[in-house]
Amino acid sequence: MFILTVCKGWIMPQVRKISRVFVSRETFEGAGVRLHRAFGYSQIPLFDPFLMLDDFRADRPEDYLAGFPWHPHRGIETVTYMLEGKVEHGDSMGHAGSVEAGGVQWMTAGSGIVHQEMPKPVHGRMGGFQLWVNLPRSHKMTDPRYQEIGPIDIPRATLDNGAEFRVICGTIGGVTGPVRDIIAEPEYLDITLPPGVLFSHAVNPGFAAAAYITGGSGKFDPQQNKAMGNRAMVLYDDIGTSVEVRAGKEGVRFLFVSGKPLREPIAWGGPIVMNTEEELQRAFAEYQNGTFIKKR
Repeated sequence: MFILTVCKGWIMPQVRKISRVFVSRETFEGAGVRLHRAFGYSQIPLFDPFLMLDDFRADRPEDYLAGFPWHPHRGIETVTYMLEGKVEHGDSMGHAGSVEAGGVQWMTAGSGIVHQEMPKPVHGRMGGFQLWVNLPRSHKMTDPRYQEIGPIDIPRATLDNGAEFRVICGTIGGVTGPVRDIIAEPEYLDITLPPGVLFSHAVNPGFAAAAYITGGSGKFDPQQNKAMGNRAMVLYDDIGTSVEVRAGKEGVRFLFVSGKPLREPIAWGGPIVMNTEEELQRAFAEYQNGTFIKKR
């Protein structure tokens, strides 16, 4: 259900309120990569269809060079978005390459894939994000696939008020991102606002919507006075058809995601997410006995 306000003969979209705010927490993953988790297992199912967002921006090579050696995935999609440096990858399907700064890899694990991801600095810098998107029961065992997009193919645009954005998935200001045909109908935007600028963006009724601040500060709810800063994770409620952000005095940069909730049971074990514990146990048993990868 959504609510619209009628004003002098026309319908005005209702601005969503903030439901919850989380501060990303430091944790270790892979072979010992130090990162910040914006949300994850403990927040199920608040961000449905999204499962997790990891922030692996780092200044010290020892925080990330151990990387993420060979490991399996099933039942989800992983989205790696690089700001600096690169991530070199390889997988059980024979793919190998790297996600460069400004580029994206949207991997649909589906029925199963085994891969590795190894962060590498460029000119001493490395940083990016990984978002996990759940797959519905009907697509848990779909064929694995990659959508790899280089930085030159991710559109950039600037609005009249100076707001700048990169569109990975979805549409804003008449610009549509290159990642297509995703079940959850997601948006994934990287938005930068100059100081004091007010930004408004339409959101599909009932869709989950969230913002992760990566620089500066801003107010993400017109009814609240508190400004949010770096590594704050804002979750909106599901009532309303738009979100509004007012940049602070130094401007603000944030990732914005929205998607259609699946509202299905979640059985989550490390890199594998299914609907039942039985499916989860079967997946790990197949990984151990060598039948995890499904031949087509």
